[in-house]
Amino acid sequence: EEEFKWLLQEEVHAVLRQLQDILKEASHRFALPTSGSGGAVKQENFVLSTSGTDQVKGVMTLQGDALCQADVNLKMPRNNQLLHFAFREDKQWKLQQIQDARNHVNQAIYLLMNRDVNYQFKTGLEVLKLMDAVMLQLSRARNRLTTPATLTLPEIASSGLTKMFTPTLPPDILVNFYINLNKLCLTIYQLHMLQPSTMKNFKPAGGSVLHNPGAMFEFGSQRYEVSHVHKVECVVPWLNDALVFFTVSLQLCQQLKDKISVFSSYWNYRPY
Repeated sequence: EEEFKWLLQEEVHAVLRQLQDILKEASHRFALPTSGSGGAVKQENFVLSTSGTDQVKGVMTLQGDALCQADVNLKMPRNNQLLHFAFREDKQWKLQQIQDARNHVNQAIYLLMNRDVNYQFKTGLEVLKLMDAVMLQLSRARNRLTTPATLTLPEIASSGLTKMFTPTLPPDILVNFYINLNKLCLTIYQLHMLQPSTMKNFKPAGGSVLHNPGAMFEFGSQRYEVSHVHKVECVVPWLNDALVFFTVSLQLCQQLKDKISVFSSYWNYRPY
């Protein structure tokens, strides 16, 4: 019983302080200034490419959770024509995944700090509930980076991203940016316009992170088929750091839960 009291009064607080330190480091990695600090977020340039092909090359400028510049060269497979398009100077593209992940991290930090420094936990159940709430936020933060949104091709076609480029994207080109784990990804779809006279069985594709050649969709009054797909990507080091911090934090939470559960069952301190 004395050991269990020590666990509740001493070790739990030590783990909470450790979690706070780790998650503050994770939050700093997202490189966004806290409200009121007024500090400018540094810009980072990344070159997007794929080994073995020079079909697509891109240079992206990431500033916190926003793509503030994008410069893309696309070599058309049919005639080797080179297309070049870039973000308009007045436009930037918010990466919602990064914004959401950071919000979940900050919510986890709030949960950990939302107690007076002299607060004493009375029961194992109290600690378990706190760990579950923190782990939920951390899992959501990690999932936002590891699980890109599934989009239909019409959703990509109608996205505001298509209106951000100069010169204007041709109607047979679609683009999509997203985060996948620690990578910034750019997918370019080249489309083939389906003629009304074609005998193809038209079957619109559903939602997907990455559509394959042959996927069909209808947009406006026109039907299209994806003829080529180009995906280029680059590693964003601080996203990698953040994912490591999430994993370590989730392990610490689980270890504390396991200790509480062992004591609870051993001395019949029932947490439920």
